Amino acid sequence: MSPEGKKLWNIIILGFGFMFMFTAFQTCGNIEQTVIKSFNSTEFHGSGYTSMAIIYGVFSASNLIAPSVVAVIGPQLSMFFSGLLYSCYIAVFIYLYTWSFYTASVLVGVAAAVLWTAQGNVLAINSSDTTIGRNSGIFWSLLQFSLFFGNLYIYCSWHGHVHITDRDRQTVFISLTVISLVGCFLFFLIRKPEPESPSAPEGAESLLPSDSSDSAAERPASLCAQALDAFVKACKMFVTKEMLLLSVSIGYTGLELTFYSGVYGTCIGAMTRFGTDAKSLIGISGICIGIGEILGGGVFGLLNKSNRFSRNPVVLLGLLTHYLAFYLIFLNIASDAPLAPEAGTDLEAFITPSVGVALLCSFLLGLGDSCFNTQLLSIIGLLFRDNSAPAFAVFKFIQSIMAAVAFFYSNYLLLHWQLLILVVMGFLGTVSFFVAEWVAQASRRDYDRF
Repeated sequence: MSPEGKKLWNIIILGFGFMFMFTAFQTCGNIEQTVIKSFNSTEFHGSGYTSMAIIYGVFSASNLIAPSVVAVIGPQLSMFFSGLLYSCYIAVFIYLYTWSFYTASVLVGVAAAVLWTAQGNVLAINSSDTTIGRNSGIFWSLLQFSLFFGNLYIYCSWHGHVHITDRDRQTVFISLTVISLVGCFLFFLIRKPEPESPSAPEGAESLLPSDSSDSAAERPASLCAQALDAFVKACKMFVTKEMLLLSVSIGYTGLELTFYSGVYGTCIGAMTRFGTDAKSLIGISGICIGIGEILGGGVFGLLNKSNRFSRNPVVLLGLLTHYLAFYLIFLNIASDAPLAPEAGTDLEAFITPSVGVALLCSFLLGLGDSCFNTQLLSIIGLLFRDNSAPAFAVFKFIQSIMAAVAFFYSNYLLLHWQLLILVVMGFLGTVSFFVAEWVAQASRRDYDRF
């Protein structure tokens, strides 16, 4: 296999590994608040929103050490062991206890930081300036197929169910745990890419396992120095002009990640005016989000085979798509839906609740999210290719801390206040991305000149 073919193989395997893992995890996140509301136990006092706030809070803090972990054990093992912790979190739902639920939330927060830092490293070292857009699109599309398959399974399993029984819950989460484990073992099919030339960028390969025959005495010192260097690079990168500009856009993706992956599904499941099948509509909503994500990843990632064209129009399209979705949700979904009990809410918003409008909004949320994320992956992979792992660690640090904040306030704020926060942050994030893209284009012109 040619070096370029090997790199493309790695991207495809990376995408399939994440597709299996997140078929399980994203489906879990989409339904967990609904499952917990249906759980009949006086000894369990957990909250899905609180769990997700813990996950993303720990995730954000752990991003400070994630580059060091990836530097020491390499991206492949980092993704494998992180995936095992994801599987443990999903397995907790088979037999729910408060202590295990929140303990697993902390552990998966640490695992998420390492997993996504390693993913960014693998994506960057298997891409060039001309393939980063294509590879980002391939990875994103495969990843978002997880929303389609997982939620289709939920719809088929829960169709016609008004209440989720213990047997329903256990059957679903045993299946999701097995699916997650399959994704973990797929990471062992990723091969180490061959360097393009002897002068390949040092930083791009610095997190790969070394093949050198260092002595046993030298190796620990070398690994410690490598880990410390990765940590220092991440801290310095956080305050660079480019990353500060992108941080507002990244923060917005964290807020809307919380909304589409947790809050919106709960809102749909709580709308009794959608009929007795509202619970299974959570699965259909997730499928529609996935279709939007896949379509956006294909159109704006796979077709973006070079960086000759500005990313700004795609991000602007993402903002307008989200604004349309937010407006329709405001009209269609009752304001107390995020906080409604298991019995749901009988309130109306401003129009007669429509299942079709609700599912259209799901599609628009997914499409807009893919617009933002494919372009952020592309620009970060381009600007920080020589130091990809620290860059993606900072990316996930910002995104996860904002997601944690959003999951926290989702326990208290009515729907219209949550939508207002998204509208304001979306506008600010788009403006800041425009400026960052202009800086990137200027840097590229200066580079090509020499």
